[in-house]
Amino acid sequence: MTNKKIAQQFSLLSKLMDIHGENSFSAKNYSIAAYRIEKLPMDLNNLDTKEIFSLPSIGESTGKKILEIIAGGELPALRKIIDNTPEGILEMMKIKGIGPKKIHLIWKKMGIENIGELLYACNENRLSNFKGFGKKTQDNVIESIGFYLSQQGNYLFAQVEQLSIDLLKQFQQLFGKNNIQLTGEIRRHSETINILEYLIPVDLTEISKTLQSHSEFEYIEQSTDFIVYQYNNGIKLKLYACPDNKLIELLFITTGSDQFIDAFKQSFPAINYWSLKDEQDIFKEANIQYIPPFLREDAAIISITKNNKIPQLIQPIDIKAIIHCHSNWSDGTNTLEQLAEACIKSGKEYLVISDHSKAADYAQGLSEERITAQHKLVDELNEKLKPFKIFKSIESDILNDGNLDYSNSILSTFDLVIASVHSNLKMNEEKAMMRVLKAIENPYTTILGHMTGRLLLSRPGYPLDHKKIIDACASNNVVIEINANPHRLDMRWQWIEYAKSKNILFSIDPDSHSIPEFENTRYGVLIAQKGMVTAKENLSSFSLAEFENFLKSRNKAI
Repeated sequence: MTNKKIAQQFSLLSKLMDIHGENSFSAKNYSIAAYRIEKLPMDLNNLDTKEIFSLPSIGESTGKKILEIIAGGELPALRKIIDNTPEGILEMMKIKGIGPKKIHLIWKKMGIENIGELLYACNENRLSNFKGFGKKTQDNVIESIGFYLSQQGNYLFAQVEQLSIDLLKQFQQLFGKNNIQLTGEIRRHSETINILEYLIPVDLTEISKTLQSHSEFEYIEQSTDFIVYQYNNGIKLKLYACPDNKLIELLFITTGSDQFIDAFKQSFPAINYWSLKDEQDIFKEANIQYIPPFLREDAAIISITKNNKIPQLIQPIDIKAIIHCHSNWSDGTNTLEQLAEACIKSGKEYLVISDHSKAADYAQGLSEERITAQHKLVDELNEKLKPFKIFKSIESDILNDGNLDYSNSILSTFDLVIASVHSNLKMNEEKAMMRVLKAIENPYTTILGHMTGRLLLSRPGYPLDHKKIIDACASNNVVIEINANPHRLDMRWQWIEYAKSKNILFSIDPDSHSIPEFENTRYGVLIAQKGMVTAKENLSSFSLAEFENFLKSRNKAI
């Protein structure tokens, strides 16, 4: 029972109390408790009762409830209110743009208890008679519901990667076969995963018989060569019955996208798959360069490989620095020194600390005075830790008018600036383009952070003309971030090829708020590989000397 899970229960109770219209003072106290618990530097689960009650940010009432959660796994008050809340209302909490107080109004005043009813009411403009539900709000709710429904059943790659490996090992044990293969979207490193697919070299009857006694596998449907299950009421599994002599062909066919496979078969119709020993032989027979699974998305890759033009692509080991990292000066959990020591331990050459800027007051963004204090600390740590180096950076908010939220005199004190949009994300294309383009043209903008602001499976991101944004970055010598947070993976890999044609430099950054989130960088590398990025094209792969030369050269132009 981690602090985060404990805090989530307090937070959910606070929201549900608001939805039910219960005491607002108590609801707020639960929300405050959730915030304080999540920020605690120690693990509550490892403390005894006396230690918990001695914490300065934890009162007696909160302490008792923490003990209830640790002992029973759940806050009794939370279970009680969940049991008295319709399932449709709980699902409604997942819709962007309608908070607890609006849901209270929707439920208690309008009599709407599920998303379907809410969508119908919005389409009928029935909410307009209630305060806070004008046409714009209704349109936003319709859009959010549509996006939510379209994403149901999908998972982030990072959410199911380990599960896919664990299931592979389980199937190997259950069927006594070592040549079971993982295929489909997960093998292509797709950003989101709808279904996990496996090739199992036994017949369908044996698959069905073996899994019948395992309740975690719920039967969904069956075809002539595969069975679909739902695993633990979560992600779906597609299990192909595959004879050994068909394994290579089916692995190839089920790995690539339909577009890729159709184009490949049209280009190379005479390949005898049954005679081949492995996938490498397929490409040898076609007399083209081997195409790794993660590049089998687009048919265009086939013409590229005919001329052996796939370069040596970036690998996780090529990352030499952590760029875009938040410390406890803003909303991160670790000190600057802890972050630097973690970098040193993992073999990194430097750290670019990029805390939130002053407009992000919700994240304790840095005022001008705190910037001066942080820079003084960076200087002290650099003296202590050399040759390792911490660079002074900031994730500066792009304001509504496209300006950054510090004056040029302040921006000039940083080694580099990451410019990002964090607020007022509901923009039409004209507004979004004006805002982002102006920020790109600011001479102090070094990196454009998470280009579209999207959150996978949650928020589609603001509309942009990608070509114009990329062209502007090229003209202004601005690096484009590949934000490696698995919820973002922004910019999209589909636009990397165009950016490469404009000689854009990328920066694969973890956007980390804690030391474990340094590992986010790997997800960014996997996405960069899909766009055929090389180490030379990625800023966080630069050595310390190369990075310093980059900054020196760029800052001369300001």
